[in-house]
Amino acid sequence: MAQYVLIESRDPFEYGDSLYMYELAGNLASKGNDVTLFLVQNGVLTTRKGVKNNPLATLRENAPSVRVSVDDFSLRERGISETSIVEGASVSNVDDLVDLLVQEGAKIVWH
Repeated sequence: MAQYVLIESRDPFEYGDSLYMYELAGNLASKGNDVTLFLVQNGVLTTRKGVKNNPLATLRENAPSVRVSVDDFSLRERGISETSIVEGASVSNVDDLVDLLVQEGAKIVWH
């Protein structure tokens, strides 16, 4: 089992290629890998409750083992309160991201 850290910084409603990261996270998890999807910058827009056609909701349904972390600074910059994000996403910070990045053997994909 490998450990993957996928970092998504783009809004999938603006950039279609961002959907690949959600699909990749699900595929890697389905093969028994340890997967964290870390959302930063405009990537946090999918964490808002009530978003239609939300790739994050689809990922949570299909691959509940994927840990979804959301950058607290990015949330604040976009006026999204921590209480208004979807269930299953945890608020985190860049310090936690750095800890994930320096873990031995971690495979990192940043988009």
